[in-house]
Amino acid sequence: MSGEGSALGARLRERDLSAAPAALNLLESASGGDREQASALMQAVSPVQLGGEAPGHVVGVTGPPGAGKSTLLSALIAAWRGQEQSVALLAVDPSSRRSGGSLLGDRARIEFDPADRGVLIRSTAAGERLGGIARPTRAAAEALAAAFDVVVIETVGVGQAETEIADVADTVAVVVQPGSGDVLQFLKSGIMEIPDVLVVTKADLGDLAMRTRRDLSAALRSLGSRSTPVLAVSSLAPPSGIEELIDALAAHRAGLDLLERRLRARRAGALAEFAAERGEQGLRALGGRAGAERLLASQDPGLASPALVAALEDAAAHDSERGA
Repeated sequence: MSGEGSALGARLRERDLSAAPAALNLLESASGGDREQASALMQAVSPVQLGGEAPGHVVGVTGPPGAGKSTLLSALIAAWRGQEQSVALLAVDPSSRRSGGSLLGDRARIEFDPADRGVLIRSTAAGERLGGIARPTRAAAEALAAAFDVVVIETVGVGQAETEIADVADTVAVVVQPGSGDVLQFLKSGIMEIPDVLVVTKADLGDLAMRTRRDLSAALRSLGSRSTPVLAVSSLAPPSGIEELIDALAAHRAGLDLLERRLRARRAGALAEFAAERGEQGLRALGGRAGAERLLASQDPGLASPALVAALEDAAAHDSERGA
């Protein structure tokens, strides 16, 4: 058991996809021993150990319930596999109030070949987190990007408190269905500020889909985001627009300063985790969020998220001892 986390991390570094389920089990466990092993796993797939950022493309897919995200993802997975790219999907589902478990289970809603070893689909309950991202999802995406070509995070939905995906993914796609009235709601809630690609589903509806696409383009122009692509896709057989969407996602990734985006994601994740555990009192011990951010900025940029959380914990503990 002592080296389980490091061993799983080493297998992911070698792009051994069969290590992924056990790695996810470890990252999702709340037991003390498993959390220590999870930290070892994350260190094993950190940029320091990889010699740079993990090669996988982390794609966030979000949008209102009923927008067609699962149908779209079925088509995307098929297209990526047609290009011989391995795909891991982390589907963050609403939680059952009674059990706390995943309520919908995307494993049942997304079509894929269960015998295909190049595809992994994992449903995770969102729990009480409002950001659309479950606690282990950040770590899971970070770890799986070492082994899979594409890591997709599908969130429970989108709303004013659910833009955390922008701090996790390399590329964010926001999905909208035609004629839903979502454009005005998105403008009010600030969602239009997070997409790297906007996707209008059900393009087979014709004029209604095209009108929604024009409305979204106009809304983006009003926000000064003229370069954000707005694509219309149909997932019905024969699907249309899927290859163009894959190209748009890849083009965004190619134009990224990946080091800066991933570093920002790791620091944001560490700060979110520390704040969730220690609350405002913990943040005050570090001089507020600004103080915590300065501390994170002083850390080695190649550290994994657990090491960054540990640095925050150590600094807060030191401040408490000094205050005592």
